[in-house]
Amino acid sequence: MNDEPGRTVSTWMSEDVPQLPAMSTGAHADVCVIGAGIAGITTAYCLMKEGRSVILLDDSQPGGGMTERTTAHLSNAIDAGYVEIERLHGRSGARLAAQSHTAAIDWIEKTAKEAEIACDFLRLDGYLCAATPDDSQRIKDEWMAVLRAGLTDVEHVAQLPGPFSQNGVCLRFPRQAQFHPLKYLGGLVEALRKGGCRAFSDAHVTTVESGKQVRVETSQGCVVTADAVVVATNTPINNMVTIHTKQAAYITYVIGVRIPAEAVEPALWWDTLDPYHYVRTQRRSVPGGGEEVLLIVGGEDHKAGQADDAEIRYGRLEAWARKHFPAMGTVAYRWSGQVMESVDGLAFIGRNPGDAENIYIATGDCGMGMTHGTIAGLLLTDLIMGRDCAWASLYNPSRQPVRAMGQFVRESLNVVAQYADWVTKGDVESEEEIANEQGAVLRDGLTKIAAYRDADGALHTCSAVCPHLNCIVSWNHSEHTWDCPCHGSRFDCFGKVLNGPAISDLAPVKRKEGTTP
Repeated sequence: MNDEPGRTVSTWMSEDVPQLPAMSTGAHADVCVIGAGIAGITTAYCLMKEGRSVILLDDSQPGGGMTERTTAHLSNAIDAGYVEIERLHGRSGARLAAQSHTAAIDWIEKTAKEAEIACDFLRLDGYLCAATPDDSQRIKDEWMAVLRAGLTDVEHVAQLPGPFSQNGVCLRFPRQAQFHPLKYLGGLVEALRKGGCRAFSDAHVTTVESGKQVRVETSQGCVVTADAVVVATNTPINNMVTIHTKQAAYITYVIGVRIPAEAVEPALWWDTLDPYHYVRTQRRSVPGGGEEVLLIVGGEDHKAGQADDAEIRYGRLEAWARKHFPAMGTVAYRWSGQVMESVDGLAFIGRNPGDAENIYIATGDCGMGMTHGTIAGLLLTDLIMGRDCAWASLYNPSRQPVRAMGQFVRESLNVVAQYADWVTKGDVESEEEIANEQGAVLRDGLTKIAAYRDADGALHTCSAVCPHLNCIVSWNHSEHTWDCPCHGSRFDCFGKVLNGPAISDLAPVKRKEGTTP
């Protein structure tokens, strides 16, 4: 599933997920779902259970986007915090947020049992811990907001045995959970196959045309028509501007470290730093028999395409982890993922703004992709089936983030600032400075070139202009990708689009090596 040159590998990627056949002809269904991550597959599964005919499309294989790069926390302890959610969405909104994330965890547990999916699902406690003694009042304020949101079983703990005991204060969230995301998706894909859902890979969608029947076209020339379409592609490929002004792409980093089982209890942990750290364990089989425990630690987030210092960030993450978990051993995995952060802390799930009423989106996971993706499946199914859903207004993509206007303005100004890259120098003066298996942006007159030198020394060039809204992409040394600093589009080292909002590759540029920029 991960055959792009140089890209990092997560601990989940060793799992064999059922492979989908390539799409070779057009078709019709009640609903077409675009994107085979957790949001798209959950939506397809729920609609199939309702008796709807479903076609599922993806340009890769199931889970091959950001789902395979998650840490798979299943939690109702919302990343933005309930103090902030209450400020932005009111007390009723905070209660609905708590209810929906709780329902998502319950639904995953129930579905895994009913569909007999062996996905390592485990109920456990989650701890929001003070990063410093000065954060004790912040923890207490959060506790009050959590209780007002209806999570009355959350406890304020004065002393936590374990990694954060030195600061002495935290909140214990009971009945949180974790699972193996690709084992879970694999089980859902098998259930979809048995239920008659038509699911295809190698189906890169280039057009979504609204109408009484929505028309979806792929780059391979196949056309799907449907009464409704769900775009579940991490960030929508059918929305040029509106949603992208209300969310921003961030890169987060993760390490997987071997640790003795007796050295750490199964739990979820988060601290109060900004960006915060998040921790869980995963018990897994090892070749030759037996088991080992992997400590999974994430953090060190930054805006996508606006930093290229992964080695430093992995180093800081490991140093932090060793401070709190001194028994941990060697680092077995390092990977990064992209998180879409909405300006008001919750996902956008529902009808696509400005489109016909039969086109839906799911995006803005806010670091809670597994529960937000599950909420998307439940909520979108209700909308398509014509049922009322108490969560609909909370997650409505057309909502105006009035109380988050400060964050909206900051993110908007950040995007505007990226267009200054049009007038700056290139990363290097000439292509001779580009090492094998590395890339760099070159200035070429009034424009810029994205140049990559492969393992054999051959140079590959394409335009450095993102086809979404014309920002200049930057090279990501860790993932060997070209990342757009404006809205998070990513392209492989040869310029092939990996995820949106861009739907097309970086434009090819023929350039004779040795030409002066």
